[in-house]
Amino acid sequence: MSTSFIALLVVFVVAAALRLSIVLSMFAAGIVYLWVSKQDIGLLVDQTLNTTLTLNVLLAVPLFILTANIMNASTISERLWTFANTIVGRLPGGHGHVTVVTNLIMSSMTGSAASDAAGAGMVAIRMMRKQGGYPGGLAVAVASAAALLGPLIPPSIPMVLYALISGASIGALFLAGIVPGLLMAVSISILILLIARRRKLPRGEPVPLRQWPTAFGQAFVPLTLPAVLLGGIWGGVFTPTEAAAVAALWAMIIGGLWYRSLSIKTLVEAFQESSRQSAIVMLLLISSFIVNFAITNEGIGDSLSRWIAGLNLSPLAFLLLVNVMFLVLGTVLDSAVMLLVFVPVLLPTVKALGIDLVHFGVVVIVNFMIAIISPPYGLILFIMSSLTKVPMREINREIWQFCVPLSIVLLILIAFPQITLFVPHMFGLK
Repeated sequence: MSTSFIALLVVFVVAAALRLSIVLSMFAAGIVYLWVSKQDIGLLVDQTLNTTLTLNVLLAVPLFILTANIMNASTISERLWTFANTIVGRLPGGHGHVTVVTNLIMSSMTGSAASDAAGAGMVAIRMMRKQGGYPGGLAVAVASAAALLGPLIPPSIPMVLYALISGASIGALFLAGIVPGLLMAVSISILILLIARRRKLPRGEPVPLRQWPTAFGQAFVPLTLPAVLLGGIWGGVFTPTEAAAVAALWAMIIGGLWYRSLSIKTLVEAFQESSRQSAIVMLLLISSFIVNFAITNEGIGDSLSRWIAGLNLSPLAFLLLVNVMFLVLGTVLDSAVMLLVFVPVLLPTVKALGIDLVHFGVVVIVNFMIAIISPPYGLILFIMSSLTKVPMREINREIWQFCVPLSIVLLILIAFPQITLFVPHMFGLK
């Protein structure tokens, strides 16, 4: 290991210890590596920027972020909650199930776990605590676990980024995430049933049948968005990148013209917040390219590939090894770092072993979603603790049990690739 790479690691660790943002930590570490190794910093950064900014697929990221912020700024989350409550609210621990169904619907519009947690998740936590009798830590744990559906049910921002670094089909990735997302939703709901019976959580009040049409009518227009997006992509009307623009426009029409709950002020605030979040994602992407250059320049990727090849692992054993490694790293590292830094290093081995890139992408994204709710450093846990003022110790005491069924789903997906691949294959995508 060279002096320059040691300097990169030292800067990253020190920046993390000082609690700098992951973007600044990675960017500073990459620049220090280039400086110590006497690389042409200006030329490399210029090439990285030119490469990044010419990738049309990246346009989808800020547009999906904008869609999520517009949905959260209007009353759509509340209307979807009312609709979900009519369907599953009467089950034991009903408000927890309503949270899962609401996030399942929202995830087909936003593509971001953080957006779903901060938007629909806050509505769900308020209802679970006030009406459902949920302790604060458990309510946050349920909302955090349900928010993980965002990056699995299409559209998905992590899938767009994975497609960028792997060359896999975005359309195939979107389709491949549907069944795993549904399996995760079912596994969370089963656990909620068990918790509700053990802790004697109350059922929600049954909604009279005569009120069902009203609840469905209020949610009908937002429910058309997934059909418009996925139908347009599958029908070849527009590309996944263009679908992001359609989603943002549709969200503005729904919130502004249909429900009239989106004022000029809130729309401007949504654009401002989307700009800030998009800048963070783009800086993170550029920083990861510089760090990836360092890894490639040091020959770490080739060394890792040779080491794994020397183990003579089967595809299944390789996937198990990688996922155990990611689950451990996910407790201390940001999922974006693992996606943008570690995954590119593993892709040559993935291809050499004949593992389907779409299957591998969905599996690692499920893994990373488990990581962001894994104590002690799960990103979603910090977001929700900050927003709800529920102490981290209470959340950590509850969240671990949700990692168990989600990890079981991950193992099933690893062992049976066709669960992930049969939907894209059915539509002729590979």
